[in-house]
Amino acid sequence: MNKFAICDICKGTNVDTLLPKLKEIDKDAEIEIGCQSFCGIGATKSFAIVNNLPIIADNEDELIEKIKESLRK
Repeated sequence: MNKFAICDICKGTNVDTLLPKLKEIDKDAEIEIGCQSFCGIGATKSFAIVNNLPIIADNEDELIEKIKESLRK
């Protein structure tokens, strides 16, 4: 089972748009929403922690592509 962790405080992440995209990738994944202690990065970049590995991108679309790529491995 995949696990996604995202922050609902950081300015670089929009939970309202990211959450549906993550559910589209894996509707059965466990999703944790809350502070992930990535405040410095999260202020300017979009990020998610996927199966305990941080994935960071300049924007949400790039983040989704990186997440998909990481799950294919």
